[in-house]
Amino acid sequence: MKLERLFTPLLALFVAGCVTINVYFPAAAAQEAADRIIDQVYGSEGGKPAAPETAPQPHSRTERPLLVALLERLVPAAEAAPNFDIQTPAIQSLTASMEARHARLAPFYGSGAVGMTADGRIAVRDLAAIPLRDRARVQALVREENRDRDALYREIARANGHPEWEGDIRATFARRWIDRAPAGWWYQDASGAWKRK
Repeated sequence: MKLERLFTPLLALFVAGCVTINVYFPAAAAQEAADRIIDQVYGSEGGKPAAPETAPQPHSRTERPLLVALLERLVPAAEAAPNFDIQTPAIQSLTASMEARHARLAPFYGSGAVGMTADGRIAVRDLAAIPLRDRARVQALVREENRDRDALYREIARANGHPEWEGDIRATFARRWIDRAPAGWWYQDASGAWKRK
C-alpha cells in the first residue's frame, strides 16, 4: 500500500513530463502562402505552377517499435499546427507594393539585366543591358524590391508568432520565386552562379 502511494504520484509525474508540444515549420503551408503571394505579384506573367511536392508520409504504426507505440497510446504528442497567416494589413500592403513595382521591373527580368538571387532577393545581373538613362531608376527599383521582400519575410514570421521562422520563410520564397518565374528569366543557383530558366 505504501509503495503504491509512492509509485502513483511518480508515475503521474513521469507521464506528465512526457507530453510534448511539437511546433514545427509548416513547409507545405509556407509554400502555398508563397505561391499565392508570388502569383499576385507576377500576375499573368508568372510561369506555369510547379507540381506540388508530396510530403513524406508518416510511418505506419506497424513499423514503430512496440515501446514507442505503447508510449504514443499512453501519452499522445500534442501537435501545434499553426494557422499560416498572410492576410495581415502589413503583408497585404507589402504585396501590393511589390505587385505595382513588378510591371516596371518585368522588362529588365526579361532582358536579363535583373535576376533573382538564391536568398529570395533580386540583383542587377548585367548593368550593361540597362540603357544609361535608366540605370539609376532600375537600381532604385531593385533596392525598393529587396527592402519589401525582406520586410515581407520578417512580417510573415511575425504575423504567425514565430520570428525564428524568418530564415525558413525566406528560403521557401527564394525557391518559389524561381520556380514560378517565366522561362528566360535569370536566377542564381545555390553556389551563386547565374543561370537562365
